[in-house]
Amino acid sequence: MTSAVDVEDSPFFQEKLASGGLVVRDLPKFDLDSYIQHYDDRTRFDRLMLIGTTSTVLSLDALRLAVQQAERGKDVEAYLTATSALSQVAPNDPAGQVDQKLVDHKLKVIKAESERLEKELKGYRNNLIKESIRMGNEDLGRHYYSTGELAESWKAYQRMRDYCTNANNIVDMLFRLILVGIQQKQWQSVMSQLIKANSSGQKSDSRTEHEPIIKALMGLCSMEMGNFRQAAKEFMVTKFAYGNLENQGQIAWQKEVLTQNDIAVYGGLCALASMDREELREKVLNNPEFRQYLELEPHIRRAISLFCSSKYSACLEQLDAYRTDYLLDVYLNPVLRMLYGTIRSKCIVQYFIPFECVTLEEMTNAFQSTGEGKIETELVEMIEKGVLKARIDLVEGLLIAPKTNSRHAVQEDAIKAAKAYENTLRLRLLQLNMKAAGLEIKSSKQQGGTASAPSWEGEDSEMGGTRRGGRRGIFS
Repeated sequence: MTSAVDVEDSPFFQEKLASGGLVVRDLPKFDLDSYIQHYDDRTRFDRLMLIGTTSTVLSLDALRLAVQQAERGKDVEAYLTATSALSQVAPNDPAGQVDQKLVDHKLKVIKAESERLEKELKGYRNNLIKESIRMGNEDLGRHYYSTGELAESWKAYQRMRDYCTNANNIVDMLFRLILVGIQQKQWQSVMSQLIKANSSGQKSDSRTEHEPIIKALMGLCSMEMGNFRQAAKEFMVTKFAYGNLENQGQIAWQKEVLTQNDIAVYGGLCALASMDREELREKVLNNPEFRQYLELEPHIRRAISLFCSSKYSACLEQLDAYRTDYLLDVYLNPVLRMLYGTIRSKCIVQYFIPFECVTLEEMTNAFQSTGEGKIETELVEMIEKGVLKARIDLVEGLLIAPKTNSRHAVQEDAIKAAKAYENTLRLRLLQLNMKAAGLEIKSSKQQGGTASAPSWEGEDSEMGGTRRGGRRGIFS
């Protein structure tokens, strides 16, 4: 039986370590079988592959499950990728051997299905039936998506646009494009499609059903693009009913992209990275909708509560305890370093605000430095970036806050107030001078009555007639 030590010494992980790739040696807190049951289809395979190629402890189990998932699907490339990774990690594992008969059979079935769908679509085009053409492209796009040909799937779904006859058809098409874009990690394109879906002219009932999905996906896109504040805002307004919504675009978003637990974790981390304590209390902890999400992930709620209580070290310790889990998350993995770095910087800044100076030893004790670097290096980087307003005295070992001239600040505020008051007086004098000069345009009410109707004499004279109790018509 292959152990975790043997897995780490395998050619796959040795090569990954040599190239500077991420390797996780610690055991995560989640149980793999229970965790992966919440996901389905391609996201299930992607998550298993990330765990299998990153965690030395769960690598074998995850890759075996990935091979089984690929065997049940139509994506031959995914099957070959999973078996190749497993054979490198455990060369003697029978599941890592490619079943060539299975591959040939899958390729034959895929080719026959592609030809059949293309032939049907060609027939629909000849008959010029818009609904049939739309459904033909939809079937073709779904087929290409299941076989891993994402670019062809995108093209097929885009061709549906010209044959959509109502708002529901358009939204279904957009949802399919969104799913393909998420798999391709084309976040700008996904956000564009989400905005279109959100502004579609659907009825109120339909909008109620798909709005939580759109908000959750907008939050995911914003997080992946590094806009943590916008991501937090979108997650905060995602209704808890998201978990019970019916499929939109024939897609089970809760299993194929984001679960409710994911929304709790992503939203909580983005809020910690971008909001101050007052906002965290008001928009997160006291938010009736998002509070239900936090009940699914109590450690996130605890971390936010600790930050709001100024217990910054405990907050960071709580987050560090789940770092391994988040490194194995397919969406958090690319942005986790930035997220954790931003949260840590916020904690250091908030901790330092009440003091004029703090010893570097106290800072080290309060914030254990990550990695091999010292706290001084981290503080220097924060000062250079303008995140922390302070200076370091290496001789005395102090972090010193810049001296603020309170008298100068009061004088600046007084000057600003005086200028604003002067501007107001000038505008009032200008108004009085305009009234005195008769330049004010008076309304009908100010004139003491309603405005009289304009005279039609000029028009009557031009038409060669006189007005008798009313305007004379041209043909009278």
